[in-house]
Amino acid sequence: MGEISLESMSEQYYDVLKEIGNIGAGNATTALAQMLQCKVDMKVPQVKLLDFNEVGAMMGGEEQIMAGIYLCVEGDITGSIMFLLRKDAAKHLVSKLMGMELPGEDLDEIGTSALKEIGNIITGAYLNSLSSLTNLKIFPSVPDLTIDMAGAILSVPAIEFGTLGDKILLIQTQFTDDCELDGYFILVPDLESYGKILGALGISF
Repeated sequence: MGEISLESMSEQYYDVLKEIGNIGAGNATTALAQMLQCKVDMKVPQVKLLDFNEVGAMMGGEEQIMAGIYLCVEGDITGSIMFLLRKDAAKHLVSKLMGMELPGEDLDEIGTSALKEIGNIITGAYLNSLSSLTNLKIFPSVPDLTIDMAGAILSVPAIEFGTLGDKILLIQTQFTDDCELDGYFILVPDLESYGKILGALGISF
């Protein structure tokens, strides 16, 4: 298999990624609705290939305060997955889950724990979709939660993504319950894992 770069990926691969994004986000929405015990709608996810410096702007600027849930991925593929949403949206989800309005600006220990669990379920549903489509075994690690500026949170996958060039694949999903929430999935497989995902989907370069 030749050298892979995100820039050289075929339209066919993007179509497959969009499909994975659709199914993954759909499963994540279902999981979120069950967890919150309310109706959650989802707009069709946007799959974009962006320069790293464009990703922060997509989220409202690099200084936008975000909650980022980060998991390592192991098994047949290795890498990481990140789910990001704005801090106010994260607080809204935790309030819904706990059935009470949270006081103050920041999440307390219980709120943080609840947000990790939300992230765990959403990313788990997404990875299960990828696993079902590819028949690859994928195991997520325990989630790590960071609340910081978008630019600071994105520096983690930026370092990992260095081997693939300066582009990142972003799946943006809008969830709607009684307010609209933008969620962002960033899946960062290592170089070898791209080949495995492509091979499992029957796509050759």
